[in-house]
Amino acid sequence: MKYLMLVCWDTANMNGQPDPTPEELNGHEDETFPWLEDVQARGVRLDGDQLAPPRRAATVRVRDGKRSVTEGPFIETKEAIGGFDILECGSLEEAVEIAAAHPVAQVGTIEVRPFYGG
Repeated sequence: MKYLMLVCWDTANMNGQPDPTPEELNGHEDETFPWLEDVQARGVRLDGDQLAPPRRAATVRVRDGKRSVTEGPFIETKEAIGGFDILECGSLEEAVEIAAAHPVAQVGTIEVRPFYGG
């Protein structure tokens, strides 16, 4: 079954970080990340990425046929989604075990949610 991991951490910290340059983004390919290496070796991670900070978000609503776009996140919170991973696991327990090993679980929150339809 497929599971979505929403990786959430401190909004102020994310918003305080400067946007990476293209060179910095390309340089991350050489970095090691033990959690990522582990889930890739186990073959359970299908996709994932880090997201831009909440200050870069746009919130879109359509009411009575009128579009409203607001800069920033849907609501102001202490934690915001900073990344995601899509896992293929045999059970929710396995997905939770993988989420608990993620480094952000030590300082933020990892929400694990199954996909409908597998």
